[in-house]
Amino acid sequence: MTHRKTNTKFGTAPVFFTAISTILGAILFLRFGFAVGTVGFWGAILIILLGHMVTIPTALAISEIATNKRVEGGGEYFIISRSFGINIGATIGIALFMSQAISVAFYVIAFTEAFDFVFSYVHDAYGFALSKQAISIPSMMVLAVLILTKGANLGVKALYVVVVILAASLVLFFLGDTAFAAQNDFNIFKAQFRNSGSFFVVFAIIFPAFTGMTAGVGLSGDLKKPSRSIPIGTISATVIGMIIYFFLVYKFAVSASPEDLMGNQLIMRDIAIYGAIAVPLGLAASTISSALGSVMVAPRTLQALAMDRAFPVKPLNNWLARGRKKDGEPFNASLVTVTIAMVFVALGNINSVASIISMFFMVTYGSLCLISFLNHFGSSPAYRPSFRSRWYLSLMGFIVSLWVMFKINTPYALLAFALMTGVYLYMQKIHKNRRGFASIFSNAIFQLNRNLQVYLQKKQTRSKFREWRPSAICISKDSFERDKAFRLLSWIAYKYGFGTYLHRIEGYYSKETRKQSEEELKRLIQKVKGLDSHVYVDTLISPSYTSAIAQAIQIPGIAGMENNMVIFEYGKNDLESLTHILENFALVNAGNFDVIILANHQKKIEYKNGIHLWIKSTDTENANLMILLSFIILGHPDWDKGDIKIFNICKPVEEQETKDKMHELVVSGRLPITANNINIILSDPEISSKQLVNKHSKEAGITMIGFREERIKREKEEVFEGYDQVGTIMFVHSHDQKIID
Repeated sequence: MTHRKTNTKFGTAPVFFTAISTILGAILFLRFGFAVGTVGFWGAILIILLGHMVTIPTALAISEIATNKRVEGGGEYFIISRSFGINIGATIGIALFMSQAISVAFYVIAFTEAFDFVFSYVHDAYGFALSKQAISIPSMMVLAVLILTKGANLGVKALYVVVVILAASLVLFFLGDTAFAAQNDFNIFKAQFRNSGSFFVVFAIIFPAFTGMTAGVGLSGDLKKPSRSIPIGTISATVIGMIIYFFLVYKFAVSASPEDLMGNQLIMRDIAIYGAIAVPLGLAASTISSALGSVMVAPRTLQALAMDRAFPVKPLNNWLARGRKKDGEPFNASLVTVTIAMVFVALGNINSVASIISMFFMVTYGSLCLISFLNHFGSSPAYRPSFRSRWYLSLMGFIVSLWVMFKINTPYALLAFALMTGVYLYMQKIHKNRRGFASIFSNAIFQLNRNLQVYLQKKQTRSKFREWRPSAICISKDSFERDKAFRLLSWIAYKYGFGTYLHRIEGYYSKETRKQSEEELKRLIQKVKGLDSHVYVDTLISPSYTSAIAQAIQIPGIAGMENNMVIFEYGKNDLESLTHILENFALVNAGNFDVIILANHQKKIEYKNGIHLWIKSTDTENANLMILLSFIILGHPDWDKGDIKIFNICKPVEEQETKDKMHELVVSGRLPITANNINIILSDPEISSKQLVNKHSKEAGITMIGFREERIKREKEEVFEGYDQVGTIMFVHSHDQKIID
């Protein structure tokens, strides 16, 4: 999908101001006093806490996802569709668009409340009640004309004015005083929680106050750096908004009686300094800015849906996806948005509209939290966000969203799920070619399968993945003499990869060797039980090393995926074992496996000294695999205090080019390697690379060195000799060049 290009690219400020002005919007001015009056001080505090148990995990989840890969046009829809797949994403995306479009109507309806004095004047002067639609419909028309002619630029410029007015009105409110406050001896420790039976009814009305935190995410396609602007703008607006709401509840509780709070929706006007002017002005500013924010975001969601061919009619998709030629604004999608908003403006019931919005937003927020949780659980090496939430917060956000939906209105919740199921089945029908299993589900299922397999295997029970991750197999007959090969496999398989360890028993398959294998397998399982290992262990009976390797490389991996890596190991002083490994290298290489030859040193591995990678400009095939392996190994708790150091040997004329390439690789790949840990070493004909390794890496925890097949054929064992001052070494051969995206 090719997303539109706009001439204007925004920074972080529009994300923050769009979010904060929507958070501190209509509900704050019109319904928060009602909430405090109905459920009491502690009831209102609980509403804020419960609401933010959904919104804070969602804000963190969005921030996390946005720093893993670029969030293009469509904001939340883009994240959901690219994680769950287009069909599920489009189903949720349609609900999201409707909630955003209805939000426009909600804020316009609320905007009319700022003109309460007009309605009062007409009633007193002429004796009849003026319909709210007399102001809301013309206001909606003006807003529609502005957004259709001026686009997002107008909305962003207006935000700055709105935020100043909003801030001023809030300051005047908090500075205000009342006669009730002078006589009130309010104490938070004696405050009440009233009308608990109405709690979720009030919550449904209040919850849209917190949903503004994602308003700025919809501008993702118009941001210079979404990965920076979305986390900073979204999280800061969410936290600041929550703090202001806490103070707001306290101010209401001390300033007015419950009866006044419930009976006067503009009670803020009676509390604030110059309230007759400040509060209606603040309400007008916040609601119109929120309406602007929603009317900027909703068309971009609809446009992104059309670009993904979410609708059954091709001409409709093409028409909605089309942007205005001069500035890329989604004119056609905006036209549809304002039309839907106009219908709901005509309905005019603010509480009904608020309940509908709450339901749609709960679905969206729950989906975003679930995506974050599944990405954590799936542990894909490709998921490397620079900002990280916590899996338990994301899981909490998902569960609370689902629970609150049913607590607010069970029939509405069931109807919402029924409608979305119908839309999804329809999507499956019209887009049969898009039924691919989304990688986020694959990752989660592979991880679940891996953990189940290991657990069942420890209980004496036994049982194609597109994205690259290591699925390694190691064959060794020295399992009880040294364990570094098993530890290496454990590091690889701890979080990101999969590992199968085969203890080789030399001999022909017989009753005696089978019994021996059962006994040694029990010993091996017992040995690794306390290591928190995610490696599947087994035994292999074979008369020769070659036949053992030939058997092993044909065994499927623990996760059901084919093994793609073979680990050999030998003692650094045991050249005979090295010779056997090299004799079988061609056999393994014929199977398109990556190969690690682990040169075991008796010296203990000092994890705090980190991992040293040695890269040559002539050995680019192995470089990416070595970098990915170091990142994967570093994810193990053993290496908690370690780091990665890269030594790149290049010719003097290639120095700057090599520096630039390494910097780009680390930044674009989101790898935990600092610039200080990248060392460019200029080659010198009089100093061999082995001398350089001995000099710089003699204290390293693990040293990684690449090797090529041609050198094995030509130099054989000499390739691995000469590193006498270095500890344990991983010699790495990549069958093909890995991509770090």
